[in-house]
Amino acid sequence: MVLLGYGFLFPGGARVWAATPVSCASPASAQPEPTEYFVSLADYAEHLAHVSIRLPQGGGTRTLAMPVWNALYQVRNFAANVEDVRAQDASGAAVQVRNTATSEWTITAPSGCVVVSYDVHLDVPGPFGSSLSTDRGFFNWAMVLMYAPSLRSEPVSLRLLDVPATWGLRDVHIMGGADPGKVEQVVGVAKSYDDLADSPAEIGMFGQSEFQQDGGTYHVVVDGSPADYDMAKLDEVLGRITHAAVDWMHDRPYDEYTFLLHLPHGPGGGGMEHAYGTAIEVNANRVHESLLPLASLSAHEFFHLWNVKRIRPQSLEPIDYQHENDTRVLWFSEGVTSTVGNILLVRAGLIDERVYLQHVSDEITELQRRPAHRWQSAEDSSLDAWFEGSANYRSPQRSISYYNKGEILGVLLDLRIRQMTQGEKSLRDLLQWMNLHYAKQHLFFPDSQGVEQAAEAITGKSFAEFFRDYVSGVVEIPYDDFFQFAGLRVVNQTVPAGSAGFTTTANLGVQPEVVQVDPNSDAYRAGIAAGDRVITIDGEPADASLDDQLSQMLPGTTVHLRMENRKGQRDVKLHLGLREQQAYKLQDVPSVSQEQRAHRTAWIAGDDESRGTP
Repeated sequence: MVLLGYGFLFPGGARVWAATPVSCASPASAQPEPTEYFVSLADYAEHLAHVSIRLPQGGGTRTLAMPVWNALYQVRNFAANVEDVRAQDASGAAVQVRNTATSEWTITAPSGCVVVSYDVHLDVPGPFGSSLSTDRGFFNWAMVLMYAPSLRSEPVSLRLLDVPATWGLRDVHIMGGADPGKVEQVVGVAKSYDDLADSPAEIGMFGQSEFQQDGGTYHVVVDGSPADYDMAKLDEVLGRITHAAVDWMHDRPYDEYTFLLHLPHGPGGGGMEHAYGTAIEVNANRVHESLLPLASLSAHEFFHLWNVKRIRPQSLEPIDYQHENDTRVLWFSEGVTSTVGNILLVRAGLIDERVYLQHVSDEITELQRRPAHRWQSAEDSSLDAWFEGSANYRSPQRSISYYNKGEILGVLLDLRIRQMTQGEKSLRDLLQWMNLHYAKQHLFFPDSQGVEQAAEAITGKSFAEFFRDYVSGVVEIPYDDFFQFAGLRVVNQTVPAGSAGFTTTANLGVQPEVVQVDPNSDAYRAGIAAGDRVITIDGEPADASLDDQLSQMLPGTTVHLRMENRKGQRDVKLHLGLREQQAYKLQDVPSVSQEQRAHRTAWIAGDDESRGTP
């Protein structure tokens, strides 16, 4: 009899967990794969998964490795969560396991079957983590499962054991995987470890829906309180976005796609793309207020199934799980994906021209306010992505964001292509060209050079200056030279804003951290210092938008903050001061022509113009 959810403490302190044992003979496999994974959830209350890896065949010495990064361009070394690595041969006898490097183990055993087992602590919530708790599990498998480098490209199977009966067998969803069937049977078979690592799983009690559109099937899985969302509205919004994207690309490179939506009441946010789905987290209170934040994330992550998952830069291949994959092209793979995401929102009828232009204005303002834009290029920001875990690196003096400048470059590249072709070609044609010449040919594009070549291929014009000055260089962008085509100009204004007396930055999924404090402010006098974290503002969880949220409040407003540092948590009451800051806004040029108006309409909608369009 298997007792679920209990660990026992025996004299001497040894822990004996309730996981179903795995040997070379049991559980039986009808057709064993080169690597078989068994994951027991018996001790979910301890945030502990028990992993067994069965290698049915092999020589006397085998090597297993644990990835050091996944989901984020940040080295997090998941071996830190692994404990008690052990192994046995076909007879059940223990064999030698040696930790030969930080994230590597060598197993010395007789030829034939070997089972390697270990425990892994999983308590990092959100789309960039893996977590196991009393009511659910979310797994990015590269954070859970070791791999055999020699077998990495070979098929793998995954079986879940000891799933709590109260979670229900129907509530197992593996993105892009096979139907779960019975928990004691094979839950999924993947073509390789890489494919499995790109197929996160959601296990527990959650809301589900499904809809068909444009020949594809879409699964919507929601981890959140049913009171916090309307499934019919979610389906409608996601349906509009997916249709807009498939129509815009004239392509649907999948039969099924899954949205895993997490709606927590605490801090968190962001999304992670996968080849056949996405995992997205948005605070439940924000979803109550508006579905636009979730729609914006969904549009971005959905378009990733083309840009980065299939239209993929050479510098990200092959994935090196043990070292950073340095790349200079995240400005395109991430930033231009944001550019397209907003076009999709327009095409889906979720935002209008006014909202779109205000968003572009806000992105320009964000870039121009960061002093680092004068010396860090879009390519350099991409290359330095691995530093984003550092609060100091994220500060405006130290870095720009490849998301931010990349999105602006996507807008400008679109306008420049339109200028050169009198509106007949656009960013849409560039991405369709790259989809045809790279993704559909199973080729990787040569980073920024590949994007430049694509722009030149569809226009017949040189883009050398654009890429030299604005992509690899730090020449100040002459915005009006681009926006004039659409009858717009960028106006620089000085505007009043509320000031809390400090500046914060936030790593994904983590509360904002103070990086700078004005010594003449109430914040300084209240003892707020660099390194402090802001947990809540006026009782609501603080997130990466905190600085913008504060700046939009009126000077003199009283805010209540909960702060945390090494000494613990404390409540701080501040009266916002007044500061002046620069803001950049897109406005009509004097006397917008009919031709400029037509260019603008097509540009914002992501459409090409026919020759002779007025």
